[in-house]
Amino acid sequence: MTATDRALELVEVAAVAASDKLAQEIVAYDVSDQLIITDAFVLCSAPNDRQVRSVVDEVEEQLREQSGAKPVRREGERDGRWVLLDYADIVVHIQHEEERGYYGLERLWKDCPEIELPAGARGAERTPLDEA
Repeated sequence: MTATDRALELVEVAAVAASDKLAQEIVAYDVSDQLIITDAFVLCSAPNDRQVRSVVDEVEEQLREQSGAKPVRREGERDGRWVLLDYADIVVHIQHEEERGYYGLERLWKDCPEIELPAGARGAERTPLDEA
């Protein structure tokens, strides 16, 4: 089984929206063979709580405007450290970079196929200055 066309459309819109707000290390996985509750995960991070919220707002706005999608569930918005947007077909994880490093969702889903994202939608890579 593979992710549906609808899920792939939502992944693309979410990834581009996150990239537009300078999210880092955007990646998407087809988890349809592993989970029955969703087809794909989109993971991205930001260096601070304020930017996490900015990415969340843009992803929600673009998914609503371009695809008519609204989240069925949303968690973690109050803290702004790890926000989960559940759209049933996809789940978008927007994490503070510290949480992303600690929880390592990429390690958990490494056996799932990575979904190719459009050019320019992979987000900024961390640089040595970010580590300082």
